[in-house]
Amino acid sequence: MDLGIQGRWALVCGGSKGLGYGCASALVQAGVNVVVNARDAAMLDAARVKLQDLGMGRGAGGSDARVLTVAADITTVEGRANALAVPGGPGVDFDIVVTNAGGPPPGDFRDWDRDAWVRAIDSNMLTPIELIKSTVDGMASRGFGRIINITSSAVKAPINVLGLSNGARSGLTGFVAGLARSAIAGKGVTINNILPGRFDTERLASGRSYAAKKTGKTEEQIATAQMLEIPVGRFGAPEEFGALCAFLCSVHGAYITGQNLLIDGGMYPGTY
Repeated sequence: MDLGIQGRWALVCGGSKGLGYGCASALVQAGVNVVVNARDAAMLDAARVKLQDLGMGRGAGGSDARVLTVAADITTVEGRANALAVPGGPGVDFDIVVTNAGGPPPGDFRDWDRDAWVRAIDSNMLTPIELIKSTVDGMASRGFGRIINITSSAVKAPINVLGLSNGARSGLTGFVAGLARSAIAGKGVTINNILPGRFDTERLASGRSYAAKKTGKTEEQIATAQMLEIPVGRFGAPEEFGALCAFLCSVHGAYITGQNLLIDGGMYPGTY
């Protein structure tokens, strides 16, 4: 399927690995020029090489899709400024923005002080809002824009030990619900959240490590038990997540906005 976004520019945060990389990969294969952000410069450079290989011959006019990188902490004012002004990029004139910041650590709410809550809200609510604020009006003026926020299935079915994430991401969800249905919706700009369940990423592995320490079970035992809870019987692959992201960013996703799309292998048991 031709996604109709060849030659456009995307900013993908946290794109050196995991779900962010899955999104960057799918967009590059669709011919999108991508600016990939992450904190680890070495890991980011390795991702750039792989993404450039994927994008060979896919860019506008038959040339390669461009892959630029910026090593920065996207949760800081300086990091966002660097990502939006990377040399050779579009400045703030991105057509697609994929927000993604590492989730807060698991734990017991009794152990979290105010600083822990502020960090969680800053990373998983305020940072996406600031990126949206910097780019959405330009998208509206050009008549095309796609904003995807990578949140969590915990927004729909909260997980006790992920209270920091539950709270911060739910705040972002409420904000997006209003903005996505504002005047920008009639100007070709869509904003959606993708809610991942259990994907085979380092984030999931760190959760298993925490659970192993708390329960005395091995990480392998916990992984087996986790997969048994998923109707499809396995963890998701970042490439599957990226494919959904790319579709929502495409011309075919123009009638989808303000939605929370759950991708969890059928694990959520509810009807709605």
